[in-house]
Amino acid sequence: MALVVFNQKGGVGKSTITCNLAAISASQGLRTLVIDLDPQGNSSSYLLGETATEDQPNVGGFFDFCLSFSFKPLTATDFVIPTPFDKLHLMAANAELNELQTKLESRQKIYKLREALQQLSEDYDRIYIDTPPALNFYTRSALIGATGCLIPFDCDEFSRKALYTLLDNVQEIKADHNPELDVKGIVVNQFQPRANLPQRIVDELIAEGLPVLQPYLPSSVRIRESHEQSRPMVYLDPKHRLTQALVELHDTLFAKPKKKASKSR
Repeated sequence: MALVVFNQKGGVGKSTITCNLAAISASQGLRTLVIDLDPQGNSSSYLLGETATEDQPNVGGFFDFCLSFSFKPLTATDFVIPTPFDKLHLMAANAELNELQTKLESRQKIYKLREALQQLSEDYDRIYIDTPPALNFYTRSALIGATGCLIPFDCDEFSRKALYTLLDNVQEIKADHNPELDVKGIVVNQFQPRANLPQRIVDELIAEGLPVLQPYLPSSVRIRESHEQSRPMVYLDPKHRLTQALVELHDTLFAKPKKKASKSR
């Protein structure tokens, strides 16, 4: 399964959610890959920390290869590197993504990532894709190639207004390019249960029939320490309440639907 984590609004926790869900998948023994399409490279920094180097294979190299006519037999896996965590690999971001975007658009390479995901799915059980805070070439490429979309949401009115546009954009891509694409759910992030506004906004979203996922992820200063140490929560503090909420969210996302009991005659 390839899961895109996307929101056009910045600062909603895309990279944090991407890396922590991926780390949980890996900690459960699943072959897991993170693809970082955001030129800011927050997911890459989060997972690599001081082990990151400028000359390492990266997603910019993959897209640059897509523009070339090289006969060199490279595949998508050639742009993947290991992280310090067992079974967790990364296709890292780099600054060249901004420069490559116009060339990729003009050369109509929008389906190249989908082809790569089909190949990578043979080597990985779970693929998580972190996206820029914009519906640009890279985000569209990810949505066209993925099987699911996860939407981080922080509880304010600006996020709510952006959410409706985002859902319309995802449905348009589903209709035009990728009938397998589904919104797996809205992840409520940095939730403060004692504040009236967040609870009211979430309740209204649920009343509208939107797929708000449980549990809500609580606000915690511990996540900043996780970022600073480049250790996802499941490795940094597995018993913390935020870690437990992330694990529950992960297991809810990937729970197999229960079979309905057959009626006895």
